Amino acid sequence: MTIGPVQLLVLGFDHPDFRGEIVDELERLRDSDVVRVIDALAVYKDTAGDIEVMHLSNLTKDDAIELGSTIGALIGLEIEGDRGIDIGAAAGAEAGAEGLEVFTDEEAWDVIDDIPAGTAAALILLEHRWAVPFRDAVARAHGYRISDGFISPLDLVTLGLHTVEEAQQIDAMSSGAR
Repeated sequence: MTIGPVQLLVLGFDHPDFRGEIVDELERLRDSDVVRVIDALAVYKDTAGDIEVMHLSNLTKDDAIELGSTIGALIGLEIEGDRGIDIGAAAGAEAGAEGLEVFTDEEAWDVIDDIPAGTAAALILLEHRWAVPFRDAVARAHGYRISDGFISPLDLVTLGLHTVEEAQQIDAMSSGAR
């Protein structure tokens, strides 16, 4: 099975007011085959730092059964017992035995630690299906990824792609600035 580039989005919410708009938009993207939601979780962190996790996904029932708690396995989060940790540990051990070093301790990202106490976060693991043909064309041309990242709307002002006001508004919305 060919899988496109995968991205973990961690979206913060000070006062979550989930009305279904996010899931509706993910449904629209899935229906157009632009992205596939591999897994999605809502994580609530209380002021003491304790967390509560809830699946938040537009996966079909068959996909959900096949994938289990993929984010839990990826970040070592215990969901429904030790299943997520066990899956991640087994996959990591297998990759290590084959000589693959996925990442070092210095490169590790503690997603849960990044969520401020007293807030919530949506963790969404997306497969960028639109990128599969492009990635394959780059590979056939013997190209490879050197780096990637999102560009801030504020940086796009100098290119004339946003006005200062537009960039500030988009940046405030996307960075959680109040």
